Amino acid sequence: MEKATSIPRIGSKLRKNILRMPEAVFQASGIVINGRRIKSCVFTTDLAIIRNCDADAVFAVYPFTPQQVISDAIIKASYIPVFCGVGGGTTQGLRTVSLAKDVEMQGAMGVVLNAPISNPNMLAVSMAIDIPVVATVTRMDTDIRARLDAGASILNVACADRTADIVRKIREGFPDVPIIASGGKTNETISRTIEAGANAITYTPPSTQELFKQIMAGYRDE
Repeated sequence: MEKATSIPRIGSKLRKNILRMPEAVFQASGIVINGRRIKSCVFTTDLAIIRNCDADAVFAVYPFTPQQVISDAIIKASYIPVFCGVGGGTTQGLRTVSLAKDVEMQGAMGVVLNAPISNPNMLAVSMAIDIPVVATVTRMDTDIRARLDAGASILNVACADRTADIVRKIREGFPDVPIIASGGKTNETISRTIEAGANAITYTPPSTQELFKQIMAGYRDE
């Protein structure tokens, strides 16, 4: 029996312009969470983008104190799994634990904790919920062993142009730890991050304003 040489793709006339993840993300091994493989995470809280992209999951982390009404709206509107930010920087302590419990009940796939979170606070979160705890890494000197001992299930490496180097360093010491990493905007930078050892990629999409500019330019040319 011959194997299929291509992947069947089904779309529609009205949804043909969805935001597609860069092809390089498919090189990643992915992380299997409760039977579901995640290779690409779209880093946004924009519901229009969340409903019109081909990412495997959503990374719903934003620069304000987390609010249950926001996570609830995103999880309900999304048709793909959502990782919700629950603090770790400005928001810490019991509030972070409460937020983590809330988003689990809302249906989040995992919680994301910002880099400043203390290990005792992370441990309290991990003991309170039954979904993965994603610990953000922003520095080369992060004590990875301490993060894992505090209950981190997955590392989220977000170190700008040093991301691939830090992923490589982590992978040398922890060959089996699941790593999600920011891959940049191009296939080349994403490939480099995957080659360094990332299992999945977070991708920051263009804003809806930028995407709409392209459509408006086409309308003007008609």
